[in-house]
This record gives sequence, C-alpha cells and structure tokens, in this order.
Amino acid sequence: MARKSSKTGFDAARLKHLKSTIESDIQKGKYHGAVILVARYGKIGLHEAIGHARFSDRKPMRKDNVFNLFSVTKAFTNVLVFRAIERGDLALTTKISSIIPEFSGGAREKITVEHLLTHTTGLPPLFAPVPGMCIDRLDEVIAAICVHMHTTSAPGGAVSYSPMAGHALLGEIVRRVDNRKRSYRKIVEDEIFTPLKMKSSSIGVRKDLRPRHIVPFFMETVPPLQHLGHSDLGENGAFEEEKSEMPWVGGLSTVADMFRFAEMLRRGGELDGVRILSPAILDQATINRTGTKRNDLYTHIGAARGWEPYPAYIGLGFFVRGEAVCHHQFGTLASPRTFGNTGFGSTLFWVDPVKDVTFVCLTSGVMDEGDNIDRFQRLSDIAHSAAI
Repeated sequence: MARKSSKTGFDAARLKHLKSTIESDIQKGKYHGAVILVARYGKIGLHEAIGHARFSDRKPMRKDNVFNLFSVTKAFTNVLVFRAIERGDLALTTKISSIIPEFSGGAREKITVEHLLTHTTGLPPLFAPVPGMCIDRLDEVIAAICVHMHTTSAPGGAVSYSPMAGHALLGEIVRRVDNRKRSYRKIVEDEIFTPLKMKSSSIGVRKDLRPRHIVPFFMETVPPLQHLGHSDLGENGAFEEEKSEMPWVGGLSTVADMFRFAEMLRRGGELDGVRILSPAILDQATINRTGTKRNDLYTHIGAARGWEPYPAYIGLGFFVRGEAVCHHQFGTLASPRTFGNTGFGSTLFWVDPVKDVTFVCLTSGVMDEGDNIDRFQRLSDIAHSAAI
C-alpha cells in the first residue's frame, strides 16, 4: 500500500523523489536553484528550497526568496481583466481601440479583449515594440505599440503567443477603465496582493523585498534578449527597477504568495473568505479557446527539437492542458482542464481542478525555453503521479 504524506493525499515517497529530481538537475548544472510547493485540497505536501540563489556565491536558496515571475505576471493581469468584466467595465467583445483610441487604424480596430487573452491578435510576437528601447514604463511601451506595432495576420485567426504587447495593452485597458484613476501597480496591490495577503509580492522590486530578491541570471544556452530599464542596470535591468510597470513580465513574488494566488483560483475565486472572482468567469477562462490551432511561437521552439506540432491550448489568459499527448509544462498526466501560467525559462504554476492539486515552482537560472518545457513537464508528471 502506498504511504500517504500527512493525510494530504500524496504518496510521500514520490514527493521525496520530486525533490531529489530537482536536486539532481541542479547538481548537473542545469539551473541554480528552486523553491517548489505542491499541495492537494489546499494541504501542503511538499514545500522545499533547493540549491542556490546563484552558483557563483553558493548562497543557499531560501523559501522566502523573491523571484521575478516573468510571464506568470500575466496571471495577475488576467484576474484584473476578469474583475473589470464582472463589474461591467469591459466585455470580451470590447474593441481595444474603443478604450485606447491611439490603437486605431487598419485591422487593429478589429482586435478585442478576447483576442488579447487568447493570443489571436495578429500582432507580431515581439519582446519590445522598438528594438533597444526601455520597457519598464507602461506609458512609453503603450505609446510605442500604438505607433509601431500593426497586425501581420487577421485578428481571430492564427495563435501566436504574445510575450509583450497583448498583456501590456490589457494592463493599460484595466488602468483606463478604473474609476479611481489608479496606476496598474496600485490596482494589483489593492485588488490582488492586499486581499490575498501576498505580502512579499510586488510590481517592480519594492525596496523592502530587495534583500530577498534573486536577480535573474540567464544561462548560456538562452538566446540573448534585452529587457532594458531607465536606470541602466544592464541588458536585463528592467527586472531590477523599483518603479517598473510591466503587466506582462514585471511581477515579483515568493512561492508561498503564489500558492495563495493559485489556491484562490483552485477554490473558484475565493480564499479565506475573500472573494476575488466568481466561479462563472473562471469556468469560462479555463476552457480551451483555441481549438486545434497551433501556437506559432511554441511550434518554432519545438521544431528545433524535432517535436511534433501540438495545439496551443489557451483559455482566456491561462494556458490549459488539453487532451493531446504532447510536450507540455503541466505534464502529460494532468487532467485536461488543468490551467495556469508559465514564465520564460524559470517559473510555473498550475492548478488541476479534477485532482485538486496546486503546483508552484520558481527557479533561479533562466533556462533555454525548450529545456524549460522538458524540465517542468518531467517535474509536473512526478507531482501528478504522487497524487493518490
């Protein structure tokens, strides 16, 4: 008979194997360190800090380390959009140009909130609207998008994951429809971080979090990218800016805080008596909205490794697992409605609503994205196999 872990519904030996697998990968130099948390029915089965914040200084990883979330930040922006829809300030059918008039012109005028959430805008998948520009100020990024970014295909057609423009526009929309005229940063604090008691989370590197912050280190295998900030802190200095507002990559958090966020989603939008979202909108957000269409960006990543193309499986802002046996960071053993978000080469959370499993893993040492998909698929499958 399998040995369960503290009545959490997990096989204790398999959770131990999950930890040892991460330890082995770190010892092989694949990345620097990780903090992982796996829970079932809201009860934590595994919460460990493994490896180092950085190989070079050998500083042990700690559970309360603060990580740049990269595109996991998009989950916060998703939730703000859903809340605006629930208030009647927006609809999935709202055209972006009706909120941001500067975005008018050509086929862009057909782009809706749904297109942004499902990555079907027809806009090119760029990391910055203008090469070499600073991206830490939302107003400047939006201005550049409106001037320089135009559709290369019809909105509602092909799926091409948007690293930047889609959620930059969504963050700006949330700001513009806010009747209190708050900044994006303030809205996230007021509507997500404070009510969920995510005390170690921020948009931009808050001063009190800096001693625990792990500055992103891009491994040698990662293609060179620039994420420039106005303080001129280096090629990826935007991730060290205190006042940055990047609704697509600018969030910071701990694993414990992200667990609270993910648990709110698993519980249908409520945690500790505080309701953030309705079950109705989460049910709609976690349905596969892209059918069998492929994700152009991920198809390109897979082609370099000889992977067979597979469906994009995107809901409203969240990735969903879907049914195909294919390369997926949520694992091959996940329930089809498993949903969550991933950040470039390093961060992941998912919720399996059938098994009631919540998984959060934030890592140090940003990997090549193909290697990252392989890594998290393997770890996620071990976590799924531990649920008994």
